Amino acid sequence: MNGYERILATLEKRPTDCLAFMPITMMFAADQTGISYGQYTADYRLLVEAQLETARKFDIDHVSCISDPAREAADCGGTIHYFDDQPPAVDESNALLADKTLLKTLSIPDPLREGSRMNDRVQAVRLFAEKVKGERFIEGWVEGPCAEAADLRGINNLMTDFIDDPQFVQELFSFNIRMATAFAQAQIEAGCDIIGIGDAAASLVGPRLYKNVVFPFEKLLVEKIHLMGCRVRLHICGNTNRSLADIGQLGCDLVDLDSMVSIEKARKEIGEEQVLDGNLDPVKVLRNGTPEQIHAALTECFRQAGTNYIVGAGCEVPRDTPHENFQTMHDFARQNGKS
Repeated sequence: MNGYERILATLEKRPTDCLAFMPITMMFAADQTGISYGQYTADYRLLVEAQLETARKFDIDHVSCISDPAREAADCGGTIHYFDDQPPAVDESNALLADKTLLKTLSIPDPLREGSRMNDRVQAVRLFAEKVKGERFIEGWVEGPCAEAADLRGINNLMTDFIDDPQFVQELFSFNIRMATAFAQAQIEAGCDIIGIGDAAASLVGPRLYKNVVFPFEKLLVEKIHLMGCRVRLHICGNTNRSLADIGQLGCDLVDLDSMVSIEKARKEIGEEQVLDGNLDPVKVLRNGTPEQIHAALTECFRQAGTNYIVGAGCEVPRDTPHENFQTMHDFARQNGKS
């Protein structure tokens, strides 16, 4: 099986030759070709080259367009700080929607507009499709409703809005779903096989707010992507232990689990059929551990997750992870899970 066939079979619950290997690599990938991370996020050709080199070097089953969470916010007109060798960052002290009334004047950016940051990602998908379609799974990416709200409104403002102005939150989330849908559609039409939804801020709300406010919009986005004929990977950084049962109702094809989330608890609450990815601690174990510790930790992850499991870290692979350690993840995947 090649990487595309392996991931597809895993998601469709069909027999595979081994576990799929689907880690999130961004800064780690840029370092493989010796470019700065600023270059990686600014030029889709360099991102694609770095992803392909990393995938070939470590036999990864997919390639990904994920790079930073500021693409949509940038094209909306947000103030973004750009750096030579780290990810772009939204200027929360100068949030685009510091004045909530401006939401009514905001338009959905065209993800195909030449020179836009969203279009740069679409171009990455198109180039991946030219080079490795059907060989490796091609992953696009959009920001989830809560994460994008934090980018546009500012995380602290958003958290108080949940209590002080729930109607505004609903309106902002609705805007974000329309934007994410348009962005996802452009990437799907360019050739991606799965859309990643990054909704990190969703881990910061309590289970009641998640269930009543965040969940309905995440579910709507998942449904819209499925209607466009594409699969969905959900990645929520942080502790989602209190919302696992609801996450299991989203209908995602793949759910990533951060290192602070119990795989055993997730399997019990999300269900046996959900494909899970993670949750190896990316710093304590993957970056700072030994190959023996990594192998032992992955063995436990696989034991808790059971059959429907893809090998990955709890979050992004740190850029200075020893190659021997990263290779251990690959070796574990290839040596386990044959069905």
